[in-house]
Amino acid sequence: MAFPIWTFVSAICTFAVTAIIGKFLVPFLHRVNFGQTILEEGPAWHKSKQGTPTMGGIMFIIGITVVTTACVLLFNATADITIFQFQAQRCTTFVFAGLGLALAHGAIGFVDDYIKVVKKRNLGLTAIQKLVLQFAVTIAYLVVLAMMGYDTATRIPFVPERVDLGWFYYIIAAVVIVGVVNAVNLTDGLDGLDGSLTFFAALFFMLIASYLNYMGVTLFAAAVAGGCLGFLVWNFYPAKCFMGDTGSLFLGGIVCALAFAIDMPILLLPLGIVYLCEIGSVVLQVGYFKLTHGKRLFKMSPIHHHFEMCGWSEVKVVSVFSAVEVVFGVIAFLLVKFGVQI
Repeated sequence: MAFPIWTFVSAICTFAVTAIIGKFLVPFLHRVNFGQTILEEGPAWHKSKQGTPTMGGIMFIIGITVVTTACVLLFNATADITIFQFQAQRCTTFVFAGLGLALAHGAIGFVDDYIKVVKKRNLGLTAIQKLVLQFAVTIAYLVVLAMMGYDTATRIPFVPERVDLGWFYYIIAAVVIVGVVNAVNLTDGLDGLDGSLTFFAALFFMLIASYLNYMGVTLFAAAVAGGCLGFLVWNFYPAKCFMGDTGSLFLGGIVCALAFAIDMPILLLPLGIVYLCEIGSVVLQVGYFKLTHGKRLFKMSPIHHHFEMCGWSEVKVVSVFSAVEVVFGVIAFLLVKFGVQI
């Protein structure tokens, strides 16, 4: 497993940059009254969060983007190309394409937050507007990957040969990316929840990429982990700042980018298990509500609110969900270690 000092540099620098930006960003968001509006249908006790600064995801977007770019380019410039030729390729193509995917989704989130906060339209962009923009960004990302030599064959643990789905691969990939991005967005409902889950997801992506000797992806994932940790300084309960859709859509793009960069989007199943349960709970709740003409399957969805309504504190929900993420992260790593031939 290749795990150079660059990995620690990437994580520590992103943590520091993100946390320091927060020192200036949070007071600024207060001054310009960029506060979160709490919707009526949410838990009643969340009303105390009214006015908490939002769009705080800007701090880790800057940190992750700057440090990833610097570390990857510096690594490429100093690495022995005879040893790291394939890794260098991924540094300069798939990593930056993935970063572009995340930034574009973050931009969609920024527009959504801006409409909510400045234009005073609580729901921001409509669902259709979001989906159209997200699919447009995702298709552009997949086109770039195809142009850079990313084929339609993917690796699946314990399957000896790479599975080639042909052109159908791109349809599946587009639906998966948009679905996961929105799942991560829906997960952002409690102090520290999205940041904690994405920290652990990035940590295991870092370990897996390092095991596979994809050093560019390792540095990318390390930066994401450091950025999430730096944001949690400001977002852990009680939150001084929320990431907003700006941050959550960016993180959704990041999670997908990491999976595609190591050529194993199948890992979004174990490493995105909590996100998928969150969006699944919403789909089940809406479907059950319509089928039963008003009955509810959960006390409230997404499912983190259900556990809140059951009496769990925000810290307990975040802790338990994070523990689940760690368990499935270990499973994902073992699947790769014993099921993928390097």
